[in-house]
Amino acid sequence: MLKSMTGFGRSEQNVGDKTFLIDIKSLNGKQFELQLKMPAILKPFEFDIRRTLSEKLIRGSVDCMISLKETGSAKPVTINTDLARTYFKPLAELSAELGLDTSHILSTLVKLPEVITPSSETLTDQEWQQLQQVLLKAIDNLNKHRLNEGSVLEQELETRIANIEEQQLEVIRLEPLRKQKIREGITRLLEENVGKENYDGNRLEQELVYYIEKIDITEEQVRLKNHCDYFRSLLNDADEAKGKKLSFILQEVGREINTTGSKAYDSTIQKAVVMMKDELEKAKEQVLNVL
Repeated sequence: MLKSMTGFGRSEQNVGDKTFLIDIKSLNGKQFELQLKMPAILKPFEFDIRRTLSEKLIRGSVDCMISLKETGSAKPVTINTDLARTYFKPLAELSAELGLDTSHILSTLVKLPEVITPSSETLTDQEWQQLQQVLLKAIDNLNKHRLNEGSVLEQELETRIANIEEQQLEVIRLEPLRKQKIREGITRLLEENVGKENYDGNRLEQELVYYIEKIDITEEQVRLKNHCDYFRSLLNDADEAKGKKLSFILQEVGREINTTGSKAYDSTIQKAVVMMKDELEKAKEQVLNVL
């Protein structure tokens, strides 16, 4: 089954006295690209978080936001007494010089930068293990979304390949008629401009055989059929990430279709080629979203 690169996953859970909310959004991209936003408390674990996201999501443009809600008691704080003393002396001197009441200096001091700061805090090993489970749950939800999107993509690609094969059958049906029309057209042209008695019929037959062999499209049709069969088998392959492989196969499909068109010299076959090209372009657009 195919997996799309597009998806969304969310998970929320209490970890100790904190509540973590994780939102992950994924869009299509050539490689794995990650935009990660998280609180400072998780900075020591950033590398592990990035590695987990990369291993589980493989490919795509990923936006992950981890939010923190405090559910326990207020955070402990630290008072920088040395800095407070440094601020106090010039403030007291200025108050005395201006004849101001010094009883409110303390309330002013605590508002000054860096006098009161939150205590440094990090997760315990147990809390980190719990957070990992929250992250994995959000990733799992996103991957379920990706699978649902991939199911729709698979049906669409199956339809496009089936339509190409249908037009190819039309080309194969018209191929013998095309050769006969070419033979009759050249013969008629010679008879009209040279005269039936003025050219060598055996030599003409040899030249016709050589010319028709040069514009023969049998090999292209065999390769095109093989590419379509391989594409369909790859859709059912167990490999998770196969978007690039499918894209490469479609390039080969396009090459055989283009060669068929350049050799056709037949309006009815050209119409089938145009229809195949249209289906191919639609398939290429869809493959861009495959993981």
